[in-house]
Amino acid sequence: LLFFFFFFFTVPSSDKPKPLLHSSHRSTTIFLSPTLHSLSHSLSKMSPIATLVTTLFLIIFLQTQASVHDYRSETFSVKGNAFVVHGGSEGIYSSTLNETSVSPSIPDSFIRFDKVTFRRNKELSNFSSWPIQAVVFEVEDREMIGGSAYGGQRAVCCTGDLAKLGVCNEGRVIHRPSTTVNSDWPQVFGVAFEMDDEVAELPLKSIQITKTGMYNLYFIHCDPRLKELVVEGKTVWKNPSGYLPGRMAPMKIFFQFMSFAYVLLGVFWFFQYVRFWKEIFPLQNCITLVITLGMFEMAFWYFDYAEFSETGVRPTGTTIWAVTFGTVKRTIARLIILIVSMGYGVVRPTLGGLTSKVVMLGGTFFVASEVLELVEHVGAISDLSGKAKLFLVLPAAVLDVFFILWIFTSLSATLNKLQARRMMIKLDMYRKFTNALAVAVVVSVGWICYELYFKSNDIYNEQWQNAWIIPAFWQVLSYSLLCVICVLWAPSQNSTRYAYRDDGSEEFDRDDTTLTLIKPSSISTKDVRSVPDVRPVQDNNGTSNDDLEEDKRE
Repeated sequence: LLFFFFFFFTVPSSDKPKPLLHSSHRSTTIFLSPTLHSLSHSLSKMSPIATLVTTLFLIIFLQTQASVHDYRSETFSVKGNAFVVHGGSEGIYSSTLNETSVSPSIPDSFIRFDKVTFRRNKELSNFSSWPIQAVVFEVEDREMIGGSAYGGQRAVCCTGDLAKLGVCNEGRVIHRPSTTVNSDWPQVFGVAFEMDDEVAELPLKSIQITKTGMYNLYFIHCDPRLKELVVEGKTVWKNPSGYLPGRMAPMKIFFQFMSFAYVLLGVFWFFQYVRFWKEIFPLQNCITLVITLGMFEMAFWYFDYAEFSETGVRPTGTTIWAVTFGTVKRTIARLIILIVSMGYGVVRPTLGGLTSKVVMLGGTFFVASEVLELVEHVGAISDLSGKAKLFLVLPAAVLDVFFILWIFTSLSATLNKLQARRMMIKLDMYRKFTNALAVAVVVSVGWICYELYFKSNDIYNEQWQNAWIIPAFWQVLSYSLLCVICVLWAPSQNSTRYAYRDDGSEEFDRDDTTLTLIKPSSISTKDVRSVPDVRPVQDNNGTSNDDLEEDKRE
């Protein structure tokens, strides 16, 4: 159950908190057109094959933009007495510009509105409207938006009763000065439709960010006559270090360090590999492949975040490569741990009839994980319905749990057989391997509990600056386990003593229970000379002991 909770609740989300006004769109950085939005919602009604094909089609042909928020004919939804479109939410660090700065090239933090327009139908353009307003506020000031008359139900739009009290203007968004940023916040500005106007455009505006925080943007209007109103255009969100959202910015540095860590591991492994290349056995070739895939994965993730930070647009091709290398690495790593647990290459030459089952499990896991990772990192998963999200998460979660159960079951059987045959060197190695896996599982369960606690106590993503630690931990844990495997099975001049020897002494498929009762021991030459010839002893019926033993074996 904990592993299912991990896969369901810790799906890497975009750098957005839960929408404070519960708009029709979840917190995403790209908003699909109504046609594509309907298509994504229909995924849950399709057959599994049709869902897979449709999802891959959307992933390949849609380019995800993060700090550049596009609005493509977004419609307003009713929230209380207001009509709302969620324009985006991001963690932004404060600007590095100050009064003493003389160079305009110093990067700064801002939210820029670029040709944001509102469009209404010609048939509904015969009146002047109340203003459509853009509301930008920091998450700690969420209580500064909206109000109520005489302690009644809270409203976003100013009502007639509140207007009579003189606290706001009817038809406008209720807001009070911020107590955490400065008196100019929240930032509220807008535009209204004049008579016969079909299009109204917000003035070009760039809002400087002077305080680090999680910022939210909503487009709100209070005029019920503005039916079928849509918003178009884009906003650009920038941090001092680039266009990466604040939560994702530390991941760029993290993948840089992880790339360096994989290079160090690769140098150690490849040096040993070349030095003792005559002693290499198949398992070590598989470990070499995993290290190589890890190096490529970390490099692609770093380049993905670097280009994202530079342009504000996530490079689809680089992201797909990073996701694919990561999925292949995880699949092969799981398969290696499984077949090692079964004793392949160490105490048995083949998997026998289990080969097809292992390959089928690995192939299924790859497909399920690849689709899930592509949707998380390349597509806009928040635009998928809950059923479609569950359809993508459940297969990977179930397969991973199956991997874990099969691995520890196989390890238990392998340890018992090694102990029965008194293969002490291999037994010691397998015990260390089992202890490493057990520690990894215990640490994983503990981290899952912490992650559930973290998410349950951070509804509005106020702890966004620390959220990067959660996905980074799983990368570190995977790398640590790989290092343990590399130490246990590192190429050396004695590598072959860990490999399977085809001399008839390590057959795992025979029932050698009798061998566990009698253990051979070395006999000196002196002892051999002193041993008299032993003749078969016959019983009263004339049957020798040898014959009796033969009958017992039969």
